Amino acid sequence: MALSFRLCSSPLICRATLASNDNGRNHHANDAAFIRRAADLSEKSAGLTSPHPNFGCVIATSSGKVAGEGYLYAQGTKPAEAIAVEAAGEFSRGSTAYLNMEPGDCHGDHTAVSALVQAGIGRVVVGIRHPLQHLRGSAIRELRSHGIEVNVLGEDFQSKVLEDARKSCLLVNAPLIHRACSRVPFSVLKYAMTLDGKIAASSGHAAWISSKLSRTRVFELRGGSDAVIVGGNTVRQDDPRLTARHGQGHTPTRIVMSQSLDLPEEANLWDVSEVSTIVATQRGARKSFQKLLASKGVEVVEFDMLNPREVMEYFHLRGYLSILWECGGTLAASAISSGVIHKVVAFVAPKIIGGRQAPSPVGDLGMVEMTQALNLIDVCYEQVGPDMLVSGFLQPIPDLLPVIPSEEATFEIEPSVNPFEASIIFFYKTWDLYGSFSNFSPHPVRMPYGEESDDYRTWSSVEHYYQASKFVGVENPLAHDCVERIRTARSPEEAALIGRSKQRQNPELVRSDWEDVKIEVMYTALKCKFSTYPHLKSILLSTAGSVLVEASPHDLFWGGGREGEGLNYLGRLLMQLRSEYIGESSVSAQNASLA
Repeated sequence: MALSFRLCSSPLICRATLASNDNGRNHHANDAAFIRRAADLSEKSAGLTSPHPNFGCVIATSSGKVAGEGYLYAQGTKPAEAIAVEAAGEFSRGSTAYLNMEPGDCHGDHTAVSALVQAGIGRVVVGIRHPLQHLRGSAIRELRSHGIEVNVLGEDFQSKVLEDARKSCLLVNAPLIHRACSRVPFSVLKYAMTLDGKIAASSGHAAWISSKLSRTRVFELRGGSDAVIVGGNTVRQDDPRLTARHGQGHTPTRIVMSQSLDLPEEANLWDVSEVSTIVATQRGARKSFQKLLASKGVEVVEFDMLNPREVMEYFHLRGYLSILWECGGTLAASAISSGVIHKVVAFVAPKIIGGRQAPSPVGDLGMVEMTQALNLIDVCYEQVGPDMLVSGFLQPIPDLLPVIPSEEATFEIEPSVNPFEASIIFFYKTWDLYGSFSNFSPHPVRMPYGEESDDYRTWSSVEHYYQASKFVGVENPLAHDCVERIRTARSPEEAALIGRSKQRQNPELVRSDWEDVKIEVMYTALKCKFSTYPHLKSILLSTAGSVLVEASPHDLFWGGGREGEGLNYLGRLLMQLRSEYIGESSVSAQNASLA
């Protein structure tokens, strides 16, 4: 029998009539069905964009009919709640909104809550509270302050059917929850093996163990990950490409872990024309080879002690949510022993290869008795062509209950705790604290189509405008086409991908003065954003006295770098803008006192 490990193996059918509140069982069943539908929706962009917090929203009328629904497409795009109420139109008034997770894609942005309030939503059912502490509970409190009834699964009412629905909400945002709780990306170990537990023949030959259908599923797994990790032995023996091979959407970064850098000078992974490669190695290893890799555009990151835990903590700081491990048995065993593997996905092919020296998927873990074996939990099985897909968790998804007070709630309890007292404030991803400072935040700006132009247009984000400005004014049809592609890109992530790749592949399309004007372009766009949105300006002013640092560990121009070696121009520009606003306020105060 074919079994599915997906959250919902068939479309949900919601009843046309909602039972009365007196019939608690049916009432819970309907709430659970709509919450599961919201969870399913939230995964719609998997493989199309880089991993991000997954939000889905379903608007259901009092009669139980779906009036509208939506999901967050990518970081920095329109919230799921806003899309759903637009689709529902006038049917939103008095209806119930079902959210798989409490709103909060970008700190400082209230678009999702405002959309629900302005649409006249009467009740909101939330699957789970937001995992990130600086966002947790904020949207729920705000909704309740507007008189909207808010119910949270597992808190306001409980039942078996609701617990199952809540679990689906935990699963779709497992990467975000692990990021919040364990400070490492959510890591999945994937391998294909024969029925007798071999990942290759004794000779090392491994193409192919699994079927074409299974390999297609692997491409999907890659597309839903920030990065794919392999070890040096995999590079030497298999020379993989590690692409998603779907022709569109998100392609993960390739990561190679190699302590000695005993790697070939020519390899498919050194081709970074379409997707980047990062090599993680021991500090001081083969400096000449590091220079060779750098000349090919491969990024090399050195570690004092190269081990899976250190590498994962680094990529957590880099903002990665989800990592797919496609390594051999030695590195897999090290990663499991380090406690960084959360889930295992194994494709078992109905083949026997034998061989005493044939490698197995996991190397020595130091276990000598079967009672020491690691047991998977929430195990699922699915037949994929002739293969059997077995998946399960090595570590349970951390439970978000009981509620941990947010900084705001803590400040209300203990006024001496000031959330803004730090001398250095870091920001990076839009979902992190102070994420609205990012040029990727979901705040459209109205800027001219060229510095001397009177043709003002709305750009979906600062990043859209910044990337397009590279090509504005260049008398070349390809440059004009590039500007329009960037302007209409669905997310800041896609705008950046288009702009950066074109700049690298076709430098002749970039305006000749770009290096001289790019800082001013960014500053002008940032000033427009913070001037357009008063609440963002207030957040910026609240940081007075603190140093602002864009925490990207790899961008040494706009960011602060891994060890503070970056120029941090984005942080500098924000501090410059903050000083300008403070100066304007002082002048206004002086004029008022003289009036």
